[in-house]
Amino acid sequence: MTLTFDRREYGKLLAQYQPRLIKTETENEEALAIVEELMHRKIRSPEENALYDLLVVLIEKFEENFYHPGEASNPHSMLSFLMEQQAIALPDLADVLGSEDIVQEILDKRKAIDAEQAKKLAVFFQVDASVFL
Repeated sequence: MTLTFDRREYGKLLAQYQPRLIKTETENEEALAIVEELMHRKIRSPEENALYDLLVVLIEKFEENFYHPGEASNPHSMLSFLMEQQAIALPDLADVLGSEDIVQEILDKRKAIDAEQAKKLAVFFQVDASVFL
């Protein structure tokens, strides 16, 4: 059964959390707290998943500019970011990608994330596969 996306419910979430471009560390910490709250829910609605995805992008954008000015976001940095935010270790992704060696090669930027791996990572992290491509 596929859950449908309810625009009104999403609008309520947007009104409640009021996500916006993050410009300060304080705003970043607030967004991280919301992401952590959503991340620990056993079941998220499609609307909560959309808010989660939006906040992850906003946090990544802020941290990219604030902590690494001039470095562009890439699939490897998104994987590292999501692993850090969700306290995911190499062994946790070994089953998803095949082995710890493959995970390490990807994190070390020695191996690109292919389309199939992006799909698996997307399911695991509950984000859109395009984040890893």
